[in-house]
Amino acid sequence: MVKTKKGLLVLAVAMATALAGCSGNSGNSGNAGSNGGAAAPEASANAGAGETAAPAKDPVTFTYFNAGAQVPNIESNKTKIGKLLEEQTGVNFNLQYPVGDVNTKIGTMIASGNYPDVLSPDTAIDKVLDAKAFIPLNELIEKHAPNIQRVYGPYMNLMKAEDGNIYFLPFSPVVGEYISNPTIEQGAFFIQRRVLKEAGYPKIKTLDEYFDLIDKYKANHSGDKLTGFTSLIYDWRTMGIFNPPMHLAGYPNDGDVIVDMTSHEAKTYSNTDNTKNWLKKLNEVNSKGLYDESSFVNNYDQYLAKISSGNVLGFFDYGWQVNQALQNIKKTGNDDLDYMPLPIVFSGVEKDQYLDPPSFVNNRGVGITTSAKDPVRIIEFFDNMLKEENQVLIQWGVKGEEYEVDDKGRFYRTPEQIEMLKDNKTQESIGFSYFNYSWPMYGGGSTLADGNSFNAGRQPEVAQASFTEGDKLILEKYGAKTFSDLFAKPDERPWYPAWSISLEQGSPAQIFTQKSKDLKLKYFSKLVLAKPEQFDGIWDEYLKEFNKLDVKAYEETMTKEVAAKIAKTQGN
Repeated sequence: MVKTKKGLLVLAVAMATALAGCSGNSGNSGNAGSNGGAAAPEASANAGAGETAAPAKDPVTFTYFNAGAQVPNIESNKTKIGKLLEEQTGVNFNLQYPVGDVNTKIGTMIASGNYPDVLSPDTAIDKVLDAKAFIPLNELIEKHAPNIQRVYGPYMNLMKAEDGNIYFLPFSPVVGEYISNPTIEQGAFFIQRRVLKEAGYPKIKTLDEYFDLIDKYKANHSGDKLTGFTSLIYDWRTMGIFNPPMHLAGYPNDGDVIVDMTSHEAKTYSNTDNTKNWLKKLNEVNSKGLYDESSFVNNYDQYLAKISSGNVLGFFDYGWQVNQALQNIKKTGNDDLDYMPLPIVFSGVEKDQYLDPPSFVNNRGVGITTSAKDPVRIIEFFDNMLKEENQVLIQWGVKGEEYEVDDKGRFYRTPEQIEMLKDNKTQESIGFSYFNYSWPMYGGGSTLADGNSFNAGRQPEVAQASFTEGDKLILEKYGAKTFSDLFAKPDERPWYPAWSISLEQGSPAQIFTQKSKDLKLKYFSKLVLAKPEQFDGIWDEYLKEFNKLDVKAYEETMTKEVAAKIAKTQGN
């Protein structure tokens, strides 16, 4: 799982195993069991059949607002998974999702004091905490939630606020041995396969090489109305233009900072040559007519539609964020329009670090609000979800319908099941789109007690079987068996990710993050869309304004918090 015995994730394995042996009741891009943590494969395979461990209680419907997804509102019992969970618990949820700006929606809740019973506020979580909208969960967990104790036990130290209370449950506790994703769910520079095909499948590594290929292809197909490169810059989804500089410099996604591997000093990169060189390249690309100028005004749906059209040659994004569009491309059956993720870096950078190391994200999660009608019933539902058989249900589905089990107890999916699950509407009707994230859950890299992957997409049998002939061909051209083989293995970072560090509302560091974001949104569009000869002048203006902010206080706070997180993960 990790190399050091004192690492928190190793502790997670040991504690989860020990607790499972003592307890009567013992899990993202994929979809994935146990009584006592040692359920036989057949027992896990039969999960979701609606068995109840106790007499059903009176039916009840709670409201749940999830700010981190964009799917249609629905009653959870209208999905297969939601119906089975209702049969077990008597609990149904009115699931609600944002339309428009998330911060505006959350702000309205805070102003009125009226909240849904359950809330996953995503990037607005600090505002919700500051408004004291979540109730403490400590006593509820202690009295009613043995499975929450089992799954989150090793991480409780990281989950507590300064007052010692736990106010929400994160989505990333690793249970069992950690499994890396064989596909790319995190960051990459994506390029259409037809671009690589026409160029003879060249091995490219640098940003210049990447854009040179796009430039040549678009020039050779000038009558096709192609978009060379597009970005997503909407609401909180600003990573498409903010984050590339750190990845191009050979660092993983630590948010607004780059953390030194030796000193653990955290430094912002938004005022460095890394960011300047990235934006200057986009400015050059735009001057050639390759950049999608509507990137600065498109919303998320428009962005996904543009990618789904098959007319975009390249973009930077995170696999989880663009997955819906990638699945739409897969459904066309035209492999040339599909995308290849590449670990692009600046010239001179020897090793990329796009792949996430094992981590625990403790600043995103789901909580029970002060408006909740029956917190005990809700925490009991959460606890029931964390039974391993229900984690299988939520990620894998029902045996014989969404997955199968071979004679060795290994979970797999047939080609027909894989094809069926490429359809977003099918994912919604089953409930995967609603239940396999933003609930109390095993982290994506977790392993079930029987050795199967919690996450269906990380199961080697499923990953290999999911590859199209086009996938296999392009992997062969690049000498790889999986897409992640093209990326460097992640270095261990016990603080990772730094973006999960919560900053106190109103603190100098938190004010810096908001002001710097506003400043970047104001200037980055100017920098990218300016005439090339104007770029340096606008950059100097931006830099002058950026350096007026309290950069020092922010970096000192982040360095201090990185050190504190390292100490907590090592049990200090």
